Amino acid sequence: MRGFHELGTDWRRGVERGDRDDTQIPCLATQDRTMSSPYGISVKRCLWTNTTPHPLPLPWVLQEVELRLLGKATCQCLYSQPGPFNLTLQILPGMLCAGYPEGRRDTCQGDSGGPLVCEEGGRWFQAGITSFGFGCGRRNRPGVFTAVATYEAWIREQVMGSEPGPAFPTQPQKSDPQEPREENCTIALPECGKAPRPGAWPWEAQVMVPGSRPCHGALVSESWVLAPASCFLDPNSSDSPPRDLDAWRVLLPSRPRAERVARLVQHENASWDNASDLALLQLRTPVNLSAASRPVCLPHPEHYFLPGSRCRLARWGRGEPALGPGALLEAELLGGWWCHCLYGRQGAAVPLPGDPPHALCPAYQEEEEVGSCWNDSRWSLLCQEEGTWFLAGIRDFPSGCLRPRAFFPLQTHGPWISHVTRGAYLEDQLAWDWGPDGEETETQTCPPHTEHGACGLRLEAAPVGVLWPWLAEVHVAGDRVCTGILLAPGWVLAATHCVLRPGSTTVPYIEVYLGRAGASSLPQGHQVSRLVISIRLPRHLGLRPPLALLELNFRVEPSPSALPICLHPAGIPPGASCWVLGWKEPQDRVPVAAAVSILTQRICDCLYQGILPPGTLCVLYAEGQENR
Repeated sequence: MRGFHELGTDWRRGVERGDRDDTQIPCLATQDRTMSSPYGISVKRCLWTNTTPHPLPLPWVLQEVELRLLGKATCQCLYSQPGPFNLTLQILPGMLCAGYPEGRRDTCQGDSGGPLVCEEGGRWFQAGITSFGFGCGRRNRPGVFTAVATYEAWIREQVMGSEPGPAFPTQPQKSDPQEPREENCTIALPECGKAPRPGAWPWEAQVMVPGSRPCHGALVSESWVLAPASCFLDPNSSDSPPRDLDAWRVLLPSRPRAERVARLVQHENASWDNASDLALLQLRTPVNLSAASRPVCLPHPEHYFLPGSRCRLARWGRGEPALGPGALLEAELLGGWWCHCLYGRQGAAVPLPGDPPHALCPAYQEEEEVGSCWNDSRWSLLCQEEGTWFLAGIRDFPSGCLRPRAFFPLQTHGPWISHVTRGAYLEDQLAWDWGPDGEETETQTCPPHTEHGACGLRLEAAPVGVLWPWLAEVHVAGDRVCTGILLAPGWVLAATHCVLRPGSTTVPYIEVYLGRAGASSLPQGHQVSRLVISIRLPRHLGLRPPLALLELNFRVEPSPSALPICLHPAGIPPGASCWVLGWKEPQDRVPVAAAVSILTQRICDCLYQGILPPGTLCVLYAEGQENR
């Protein structure tokens, strides 16, 4: 079968069934027939099936595509390049490859068993039978065919021995063997996603509709622009977009004139699903692609953006230009476990790498934080891999500030974009290095306490000093440091005696640090620093309460290195297994944790003879744990 294939591209022309009365039979290629030069010759492949993952419309016109026959060494070289899931292929005897390093022409699903035919001297030879491939028309992944020449003798024997008379057509004389010329394995690089610098996006497109503000989208091929469908939906009729396209114009970078629009295709779910708020606009005249006008790369459905990928915001839809440092905010992509569990339900299964993600969560560089609540949908997410930019996500989830910004992933819309455009730039994974030392590949579930806000999440298997993202350093007036706990994006809990001197009523200069162990930042996130602008004391605990709330000057965006802890509304039951967090040495301030159990109030009062104030907990350290 034609396995792994989803997308077919660039079919040359249709061939009507039964348009000829003279039935022709192709000749068989033989083991020693080189067909002038077996490497690099043009061949034709006829098929009668799908050109995309969707079935052909009636009347099911027979299709053909011209391919280039590749030598074994070239094909093996291309298939040895990293691809999705590190899938490579060993080209075995009996396999034949045809296609192009740059892809874009190939067979597709449903083509299995069809002929690969080559012309030589006015005669057509059957060189191969469609077998399988990784995707359809993908870069550095040509189609793989069964080599008919390997089975020529067996086919001849079966046909000649099964029927009386001359059952087998007379075959041409075998040509003299020729030495194959030396092959060059040229790896095809992406034709999309190249930008001179962040913010100077050559694919940035503005769709100008009379009577409306400009709608920002992205050029995805020489003929198509992707933009939010909500820009074009009639507010009085959400089911159908306007059709007066003659007056519409598209502005592209460095183009002397505006482009005219020939066609508008909105996503079938655009009017009710925010994740599908997409429309494709076909330009009347294809754009001559250059460094000034270049499409952005689009991810295939199984494309996996590696945690830590560098991302940027780009304008999307309607809205005023962004001001301040947020316009070019740099972000680092969080892992799938974090992103899914911050938005998913308790016990929900986390999508594995290669499965369509539910959301993409970027953690922004804290030094560029502008202190605002990111709750608008005027942005798209661009992520970079090996110098190539992908349009990774669109719109952000409708969420409050308790959670990091999240975007709807574009991967799931790859088949729709390919079906409509018949040739948009859909690229494979460029960097694929997860595995034993990378992202977890076994099925994971989301822990409790994630349904009502991002709190209490931590990575299970991590070095000491990384496990507790809510542990904070509180630096008071530059002369003392104590621990604090992040309770909410803008609040830290600390001991009163640390932040206030006895008898003092003024707020000292206090800095709070998260995401670092002593002088070193934690490896999986950004260091966060905030100033304290006020100190709140609980009045019902007397004049000198043991704890204080510190209000921060800016909110802390939740991330693996800075995440609030959850508060238990009913208190922790006695006997629960808990941990005491702190530093073993105040000088190095490397976080440590000691396992403890909570004692009952009766035992606590007995041990301390009733001298402890109300609200005090007593804990018992586990065997072998040092009392810290």
